[in-house]
Amino acid sequence: MSRLDLDRSMRITNEAFQKSEELNASPLSVAILDAGGKLISLQRQDGASMMRPEIAIAKAWGAVAMGKSSRSLGEDAQQRPSFVSALNTLAQGNLIPVAGGVLIRGPEGEVLGAVGISGDTSDIDEQCAIFGVEAAGLCVDAVAA
Repeated sequence: MSRLDLDRSMRITNEAFQKSEELNASPLSVAILDAGGKLISLQRQDGASMMRPEIAIAKAWGAVAMGKSSRSLGEDAQQRPSFVSALNTLAQGNLIPVAGGVLIRGPEGEVLGAVGISGDTSDIDEQCAIFGVEAAGLCVDAVAA
């Protein structure tokens, strides 16, 4: 598999929404980006607050741009705040260094894109993202909570 398509993206999204229901999570927004950082799918559950789509996209975008989960970027921000601040400036504010954005990898380990989720706590967002990707038969890069 060399790319992430709409059907697989929607499966990730639907599985993430299913997990959010199991967890009784707040309404989520799920963004799926391809390996080049371009939006494939953006879905927002009824009741998700108005900035959630932008936050979800930024979590996924940061993961693709830096080749690591948004949780890992958050850890970098703790250890090297000036560096992550400079990154966010270069990214024009489109990098959110908190959990909820994970890389999507294919069976050979190739980066296919990323999923970003926002709506509940960052840990719940990340848990739903991981579940969605794995339920779709793909692998994730994430640092578990």
